[in-house]
Amino acid sequence: MKYMLLIWNRPGFVEELSEEERTAIFGGVDQIMKELTESGELVGGEALAHPSQTRTVQSRAGGVEITDGPFVESKEQFAGYLMVDCETPERAAEIAASWPDVQRGFGVLEVRPVMAEAGTEM
Repeated sequence: MKYMLLIWNRPGFVEELSEEERTAIFGGVDQIMKELTESGELVGGEALAHPSQTRTVQSRAGGVEITDGPFVESKEQFAGYLMVDCETPERAAEIAASWPDVQRGFGVLEVRPVMAEAGTEM
């Protein structure tokens, strides 16, 4: 089963960390990515650009409106994702719980099953 792990954190938090803290976080990410690659569970993943580069497109008053910035009004923003292929939702949550942003209290990972190509069945 494939799971999308959505990474949410506060933009700019990394710049506020000490060099030691940044090294620990990025080292932790590298370690998790290595382990997931070796286990065959990693499907892919990417970091996203700063939210200031976002455009939100939505229907408004009979037309379409395009605005700068993310849709969500919150301090935490969607920062990136991992796609994993693992046996259980518990394993996907275990991977998310080991993510350095979560471990150090800088972010949240949302674990969501990916729908099969056939439709809403998973």
